[in-house]
Amino acid sequence: MTPRSTRRLLLGTNNPSKLEELRRQLSGVPFVLVSPNEVGITLEVTETGVTFAENALLKARAYAEAAGLAALADDSGLCVGALDGQPGIHSARFENLSTSSARNQRLLDLLRDVPEQERGATFVCVIAFHDPHGQEWTVEGRVRGRIALRERGDGGFGYDPLFLIPELGATFGERPERKDDLSHRARAVALARKRLKAEVDC
Repeated sequence: MTPRSTRRLLLGTNNPSKLEELRRQLSGVPFVLVSPNEVGITLEVTETGVTFAENALLKARAYAEAAGLAALADDSGLCVGALDGQPGIHSARFENLSTSSARNQRLLDLLRDVPEQERGATFVCVIAFHDPHGQEWTVEGRVRGRIALRERGDGGFGYDPLFLIPELGATFGERPERKDDLSHRARAVALARKRLKAEVDC
């Protein structure tokens, strides 16, 4: 029997940037991290949930069942106060726009007349774990910031060039190296690391 400490853990995402970020942030966990491509899976999960947690669980369950492995998946997004929480769970497909640059520009257009002090936003990430035995859990990370008046920096991905971190005075696009310390996903991963260690220790 394969020791629990060498179990494979499937990272359930097709996003290369997110996959790289998760691999880096999960370095050292007592699992062998594998991608869908490495186990020969091509999977598109329809996100029918109405919360980040529901969508994260849908993805983790689908990847776990397809691969017969424990799987970790996340659902994340940007919630803007002035837009009543939009784009929220629809962040990756905001108004059916197909590129990050188009979604960023649309967000700027919607906030054109909103003053800087009213452009508060929250990045949310829920990470879900599911294994073939039915064990599952979720953890959540959040970070507060503001939407900048224009895109700043070319680092990171998605809405990073628009998300201004007040204590940095910069966006994640300008300071992508700080994402591993400050981002919503980093905070969720920190909690997930503890749960993954518990999965092995129990």
